[in-house]
Amino acid sequence: MTTERLVAAGADDIERAAEAALRPRSLEDFVGQRVVRDQLSLVLHAALGRGTPPDHVLLSGPPGLGKTTLAMIIANELGTSLRVTSGPAIQHAGDLAAVLSSLEEGEVLFIDEIHRLARPAEELLYVAMEDFRVDVVVGKGAGASAIPLSLPPFTVVGATTRAGLLPAPLRDRFGFTGHLDFYAADELERVVTRSAHLLGAPLDADAARELASRSRGTPRIANRLLRRVRDWAQVRGDGSMDLRAARAALEVYEVDALGLDRLDRAVLTSLCTRFNGGPVGLSTLAVTVGEETETVETVAEPYLVREGLMGRTPRGRVATPAAWAHLGLEPPAPAGTLFDAD
Repeated sequence: MTTERLVAAGADDIERAAEAALRPRSLEDFVGQRVVRDQLSLVLHAALGRGTPPDHVLLSGPPGLGKTTLAMIIANELGTSLRVTSGPAIQHAGDLAAVLSSLEEGEVLFIDEIHRLARPAEELLYVAMEDFRVDVVVGKGAGASAIPLSLPPFTVVGATTRAGLLPAPLRDRFGFTGHLDFYAADELERVVTRSAHLLGAPLDADAARELASRSRGTPRIANRLLRRVRDWAQVRGDGSMDLRAARAALEVYEVDALGLDRLDRAVLTSLCTRFNGGPVGLSTLAVTVGEETETVETVAEPYLVREGLMGRTPRGRVATPAAWAHLGLEPPAPAGTLFDAD
């Protein structure tokens, strides 16, 4: 049975509300993503100098790296308001037409998970982004007619975790595309230090370093771990968020030195102890740890592969030497062959 994971990169509405107080308001305050930040700054300042809306912006990358935050910063830097919606929320062209027709000149429309837009809405968005026009269909059947409705210039900011699923016609209409990468440890230290200051709970430098090393390169996870350390310091400690508090809190929540949680370690332990390091099929591995196949494949496996703890082969999943070392286990001796000497 799957439970909520402290190291999951996604966020629900409650957590997004908690994150709102920690979001930077300008590109200058935004930590990390130096290349994207510098490129985006150039695009925005050039548009402000011309007095026109900037090109449409597409932000891609894994969840939790700051795509929504950058969309809010874009609107703030332009001095305009932000309209927020998402691909799953727009299932019909009429839904999107209603949003587009209510936009004011220069506004920013943020579409999260834009790769999940319904096809009719995608086709409507093509025209709106390129020609600032929507065709409103009046009537039904043979008597239906399309009435063009002009739109004021606006900027679309699309966010996606799966850029490969975007159709080429939609992708080509974005004048600027930025890909967000995982954060380095020193950048995450700056993130949690800044967040702790905003929360009014100063964080010890050693504790910041510890949180950064266990945050899987993701600011959202770093801030989530920070809040749990604050809880531990308040309830079981003396209020100080030092290294002792950080380690004790993360031990309670079963987040180890590499940022692995219970599910990650269960997958690795099963792979090493029950299947001798593999190879083993994904479905067999999932049954062994009591999870759905999709959960293991999409939740645990990507980070384990990225960290070099698990490998994918045509015959199945295999544990790497790093996995055996992390679990404190001895890898099996290589199997002999018919050509080995006696």
